[in-house]
Amino acid sequence: MKILLLGGTADGRRLADAFYQGQHQSGLSVIYSLAGLVRVPKVDCQLVVGGFTQFGGLANYLRDNQIGAILDVTHPYAQTMSSKAVDAARDVGIPCWRFHRPAWQQKDGDVWKNYQTDDDLLAQLDGFHVPLLSAGQMSETLLTRILQLPSVERIVWRTAVEPKFALPDNIDWIKAIGPFALADERQLLSEQGIDVIVSKNSGGSATYSKLDAARELLIPVLLHSRPTLPAADREFSDTQDCLQACLAAWGNTHSKTQQKDSQQ
Repeated sequence: MKILLLGGTADGRRLADAFYQGQHQSGLSVIYSLAGLVRVPKVDCQLVVGGFTQFGGLANYLRDNQIGAILDVTHPYAQTMSSKAVDAARDVGIPCWRFHRPAWQQKDGDVWKNYQTDDDLLAQLDGFHVPLLSAGQMSETLLTRILQLPSVERIVWRTAVEPKFALPDNIDWIKAIGPFALADERQLLSEQGIDVIVSKNSGGSATYSKLDAARELLIPVLLHSRPTLPAADREFSDTQDCLQACLAAWGNTHSKTQQKDSQQ
């Protein structure tokens, strides 16, 4: 049975490797898909990079390649891809399961506030002077609006992908990909004079150290609330539980078919 694993995350890569290593026992074959905007990982299984428009859409790809199930292990904020996965699986008549790592939980000493929209973010940023924007790509319009806030002196913007537009002098862009060490995050916040952090609630450990540093330095954090996604057929927050459930539900179909054929 073929599984299309929608990845682009460390969890997705780990699950793809686990499926590949056990494919002879399980009878499962995994195809790993990612956008490839940041980097393309080294995986042993078949790889699809750049989305499914090149194949006439996700549903067409599922039919043409005889995919038996989708496992969505995209970033928790990949709302468009997660929604398309549910719709395409329904159109083709196959299951769509989802793994998303748990959201970060506030601890004693954290000064967190959530925001939903750009306008909400702007209202909460008013009064701060040097924000660290660590919530991925942002539009040129939103950055301009942040700089227009009377209190904001400059912006430190950290992303994994280079901006697609020219930045003014009062935006310091840092290219960086986690994981980040606590000592480095502490140094960044102190040297840059950061007085507020803007982040997604991505979960996981790779970028959590900025929250530890913010707690130590009493710096507030504005967290973009996770998007609401259409329900998948099954949802997981533990990679081992997800792997075992997939093997139990979909594994050994190939070997069982071979055994049945040999008995006829």
